[in-house]
Amino acid sequence: MDYTMKLVYQSNYWYNDGLKKAGIRDMSGAVSSLRRSLQYNRENVASRNLLGLVYYGRGDVVEALVEWIISKNLKPHDNIANYYISKIQETPGELEAINQAVKKYNQSLQYAAQHGEDLAIIQLKKAIAAHPTYVRAYQLLSFLYLHTEQYANARQMLKIAHRLDTTHELTLRYMHELNLIRKERVIPEKKDEKKERRTVTYNLGNETIIQPVSTAFKERTGLNTVINMGIGVVVGVLVMWFLIMPALNITKQRKLNEQTVAFSDQIETQKSQINALKTELESYRSTSEQTENAQATAASTQESYEVLINVSDHYRAQDMSNANMVEELLKITPDSLGTIGRETYNTMAEDLFPAMCAELYATSQQNYEVANYDTAITNLENVMRMDEGYEDGAAMLLLAQSYEKKGEQDKANLRYQKIVESYPDTDVADTAKEALEAQQPRSAEDTEDGDENTEDGDENTGDSGGEPE
Repeated sequence: MDYTMKLVYQSNYWYNDGLKKAGIRDMSGAVSSLRRSLQYNRENVASRNLLGLVYYGRGDVVEALVEWIISKNLKPHDNIANYYISKIQETPGELEAINQAVKKYNQSLQYAAQHGEDLAIIQLKKAIAAHPTYVRAYQLLSFLYLHTEQYANARQMLKIAHRLDTTHELTLRYMHELNLIRKERVIPEKKDEKKERRTVTYNLGNETIIQPVSTAFKERTGLNTVINMGIGVVVGVLVMWFLIMPALNITKQRKLNEQTVAFSDQIETQKSQINALKTELESYRSTSEQTENAQATAASTQESYEVLINVSDHYRAQDMSNANMVEELLKITPDSLGTIGRETYNTMAEDLFPAMCAELYATSQQNYEVANYDTAITNLENVMRMDEGYEDGAAMLLLAQSYEKKGEQDKANLRYQKIVESYPDTDVADTAKEALEAQQPRSAEDTEDGDENTEDGDENTGDSGGEPE
């Protein structure tokens, strides 16, 4: 087995491993296996398509689209990636909703860094509502719930994240932390312990006297009272500083966050109103544009009929040169004419255009030979308007060459490409294709030759280093 076959085998092995893990919702493990598959064979289209599906399954739609687009470029036809991409594009507003969810996730990260947990939680709830499979949003929301001691909500978010990706390292870490907190909160039952008081019992006559054991501590009531008062003052100050002041600060911050949320809702409402007004304004503009387009079409139709009637009179009377009649006919928009008008136009065009095309084409060839490219382009553009396929694409080829000589390469390339597509397997198509290929940089060809030599070298190395049978 040569080196190339070994790489293909390893790539397929890790693809199958990723497929098994994806089947049990082990998304993180599937991503790791499929990436390793692509390290062995980057052109493994099946691995790329499956990696895109895994990304999409845990809410990373952008990464999924990247993999499918690469797969489409590697295999343009008969590729299921085309179906995945079209499905996402067909769903109205899905990409925009996902984009908004990602923006809200990023905004919540900023709020969390600024100790605005309430705002971050609100943004994450909106992100999850717009994008229900967004694993990262569930993880960040569960972390914020843990931080704010909302353990029931954190557990619910972690269950959803774990269901979407059963082996994600961050989700498992948060679940472990939640279990530790849960154990620490369990308060064991306290057993009542009786404290034994050390006493001394002795008899006095017929009576038994029980007396506590005396200690070496001498009671100093006045001094102890002063010390206790001092300790109470210190404790009171410490309680004020460490307990009451933070609570007051938290209350102020919470009120500020609530005001910010209210202002944010007001801003969103105003944005919605502005968007509605913009939509209404656009509808008015579109209506105005439709009216202007209708007026322009009516004016063009009227002008075309006036020119047609004028040329028709001269055509019957034969009192105008063919060149002038052709010039007037080119001012007409044939699609704006009715049935009778179009028949009249076609009759004159079939009679006048062929001779004029031949004359202009011959003149253009002479102009091209003497480097008079502007005149050649003008004449050939008129030929294109009369007969775009004149001389089976030869006129269009001469027009492209004239544009190229003039330095307008983009216009030339458009004509070359159209010739290749419209007249395949012809001499003009071969000439156009050679003109396009001549523009490719030489370095790219050298690189391809180098790659081929390298591949040949690898094959020779593989053959010489094979295992003995």
